[in-house]
Amino acid sequence: MTAPLYNWLDERTSGVLLHVSSLPSSTGIGNFGTSAYRYIDFMEAAGMHVWQICPLGPTGYGDSPYQCFSAFAGNPYFIDLEPLEAEELVHWDELQALRDLPTDHVDYGALYGAFWPVLHKAYERFKRSGADHFDGYGSIKAFRKAQSAWIEDFALFLALKDKFGGKCWLDWPAGFRDINKARKQKLTEDVQEAAEAHVFYQYLFYGQLAKLRSYAGSKGVEILGDAPIFVALDSSDVWANRSLFQLKKDGRPEAVAGVPPDYFSADGQLWGNPLYKWKAHQDTNFAWWIDRIKANLEFYDIVRLDHFRGFESYWSVPAKDTNARNGTWIECPGLELFKAIRAACPDAKLVAEDLGVITDEVEALREATGLPGMAVLQFAFGGDAENAYLPHNYSRNCVAYSGTHDNDTTLGWYRELDQKTQDHIRRYLTVSGDEIAWDLVRVAIKSCANMAIIPLQDLLSLGSEARLNTPGAPVGNWQWRYQPDQLVSLQQDSAPYLKDLLELYDRA
Repeated sequence: MTAPLYNWLDERTSGVLLHVSSLPSSTGIGNFGTSAYRYIDFMEAAGMHVWQICPLGPTGYGDSPYQCFSAFAGNPYFIDLEPLEAEELVHWDELQALRDLPTDHVDYGALYGAFWPVLHKAYERFKRSGADHFDGYGSIKAFRKAQSAWIEDFALFLALKDKFGGKCWLDWPAGFRDINKARKQKLTEDVQEAAEAHVFYQYLFYGQLAKLRSYAGSKGVEILGDAPIFVALDSSDVWANRSLFQLKKDGRPEAVAGVPPDYFSADGQLWGNPLYKWKAHQDTNFAWWIDRIKANLEFYDIVRLDHFRGFESYWSVPAKDTNARNGTWIECPGLELFKAIRAACPDAKLVAEDLGVITDEVEALREATGLPGMAVLQFAFGGDAENAYLPHNYSRNCVAYSGTHDNDTTLGWYRELDQKTQDHIRRYLTVSGDEIAWDLVRVAIKSCANMAIIPLQDLLSLGSEARLNTPGAPVGNWQWRYQPDQLVSLQQDSAPYLKDLLELYDRA
């Protein structure tokens, strides 16, 4: 039997799922500032070693971190402005509009209007200073050179997007829809300045994330982050690499990505992302993918590959369709891709998000790669004893969750279940159900899965008001934030108990 490509999850560990946007701050959205460090301190006190977050890319319409303007760039909203204020790149009075934003949720519309003018002023002052370094982040010239494979294209893409009123690149003037033609255009000074500003923003993002990762590492905490399998149509990735995607001559998709009807939606999920032209990727020995994984490993210690089943075959939906019902499964060179990734990144820690329609072929690919899969307790109950998500069916090479960012909180989920399913849960777990969130926390930790991840909302026993994302819902997602006093109470009341529980079940 051939050995799997990877075999890294060989010790028991645990962690917490919380996206950066959900952290407290005084600037309308969570960021890499004080609260992120405080959160890591909580994890250390509780004996937890993995902080799972959602993708960190720059978001567009809908604010989803799974639909970003780049697979390589970071979201400037996560930049902590305090160091910029300390160095007088921004001034106290300029932050008032951000301080006026709500603290219990993210108001993305108001954030957009208040945030970007402040960050642009910081760029202008940095430029006038003539400096090449900021706050220990290293040389911006060296950063630009190190990220040259993508950053110039990305900066130009966003600068042109600003110029053309935020429109998708497919709706730009003809001379700019093709990157090679755009590079030959005589760019106006405002476009050039905007591009330079976006390079500066990425420099700050990368510098602050590197510092946060270093601090997390000093506390024994690893960052686990998501890599969406697909990229957004309106992204620099597609605009700059049209030959790698299934596009018509005018740049519009031939077909788009999604998933068939499932637990979340009777119509399936029509994501709308362009599909890869896998032959073109094979011809370059998957160079774009390898660059992408290496970029992810600059952000995260562990990378969760979202929609892993799409590496075996993907759901191709006609571009004209308005739902995902009429798609077709099409095979792709998954194992060949992972062999190339293994050769380029032999020490990478990758996790397979293997939820959804999992066939024997998908399971064979996961076993061949050796990547740990996922088991979600909220999918376990209401059926028979063979349900793969029931803990007695777990393998060790697995990550157990009470729920994910796409699920309701455990308390909200339980309240909406029918009585039969609730009874199954109580009998299986031998509990009353009065503390259902902690019941699932305990069973995930007790399970044989080598990694257990718990959403912070479940540790706080919060209801549906704290749900982060509802798949298919066009508005209201990615907004929830916790309050500082909630974490203080959790650390005081529950961290010692959690640490003892983790030690008891060999996750310390």
